[in-house]
Amino acid sequence: MPGLPPDSSDSPKPSATPSSEAPLRPVPAAKPALAWRTNAWLFAATVASVFVTGLVNALGAHEQARAALTQAAQFAGALMSILLAHELGHFIAARIHKVDASLPYFLPLPLLSPFGTMGAVIRMRSVIPTRRALLDIGAAGPLAGLALAIPLYAWGAAHSQAVPLSGLEDAGMQLGDSLLLRLLDHAFAPPVPEGTDLLLSPVAFAAWAGMFVTMINLLPVGQLDGGHVAFALFGPRQNRLARWVHRSMLVFFFVSIAGFIARDLRSGLWLMHLGRHVNDSLFWLVWFEVLAVLGTLSSSGPRPRGDDPRLTTSTRLFATLGLAMLAGMLRDRTSPALWASWFAGLALLLTMEARWGVLSPSSTLLDHPPTGAQPLGLGRAIIAVVTLAFFALLFMPTPIGM
Repeated sequence: MPGLPPDSSDSPKPSATPSSEAPLRPVPAAKPALAWRTNAWLFAATVASVFVTGLVNALGAHEQARAALTQAAQFAGALMSILLAHELGHFIAARIHKVDASLPYFLPLPLLSPFGTMGAVIRMRSVIPTRRALLDIGAAGPLAGLALAIPLYAWGAAHSQAVPLSGLEDAGMQLGDSLLLRLLDHAFAPPVPEGTDLLLSPVAFAAWAGMFVTMINLLPVGQLDGGHVAFALFGPRQNRLARWVHRSMLVFFFVSIAGFIARDLRSGLWLMHLGRHVNDSLFWLVWFEVLAVLGTLSSSGPRPRGDDPRLTTSTRLFATLGLAMLAGMLRDRTSPALWASWFAGLALLLTMEARWGVLSPSSTLLDHPPTGAQPLGLGRAIIAVVTLAFFALLFMPTPIGM
């Protein structure tokens, strides 16, 4: 049994303490308990959100209620396992390096997201002291998530089936392809005869979503996981690389549209499907602006160049959301005047970015916070290269098509 607290009734008063005794050392403040209640509620809400989204998708595919419940449970279990592994990889690595980090905050988004979630975030409340710690924390999440996503996709692909293309007309969403996905399909998926396509099982779809999220996180820009890994590997040179990578996303948006249009011109379709091509390429434009917003929100200290008050976060969000919603409304419209107006709005936003924002030559909005200059060492440098190589393996030119 624990002992009772000592009785202090006979203890000498402070003034009666013998002067020969050494002064008492200050007791260090107790470390605050790790907050978890909000995280637990958000995790439970995200599980429910992912399950409901999977259920709606299964019922939309004309599945019976019992089969739909089973598929929704498989989808939710697989996706949440991947996301949880990803976030715990960051959290455990941060704890090992004594970096004050929160538990993951999962973000539910039922029905609006095709996955039922926007992923999760971890708050780093202290500075990451060294490049080694930066690499370990940045790489641990993607590698831990992929350690689950790859075998789950392999198993899920083996349990998928080839269906006639006509059976996919009502699917509403075409999933992007990557080199890694092609390799896994070749090794594990059933044969796909001409005129058919692979309809992913719920587990394979969840693993695809996990790899899609990992691809985004491995973009070597700003304070994304890929930005952490690249800064740990290259040091301050990464800031110049990040600007080029970020701007290449905007270039890819236009190149993607041009490629689709060139294909249509060869087929004699002209601009009949311009709206569809804009929407299928819109991912890169949206993330170009999202990264600028994240750069503004994550910056501390003096205002970085490229964060001019004339181009606020709310302006970026309003313009990007407006362009995305308008593109969706105009998806099947071929009116030249309507699409000329849409591209005029885009030109206005990019002009503002060039004058006051992230396209300004002197912008530092996506610069990574400095950290210790201690070199990585050969082993960690190899881990950094392998982690960034996964971005190339996961890269999807058109992640989601409709």
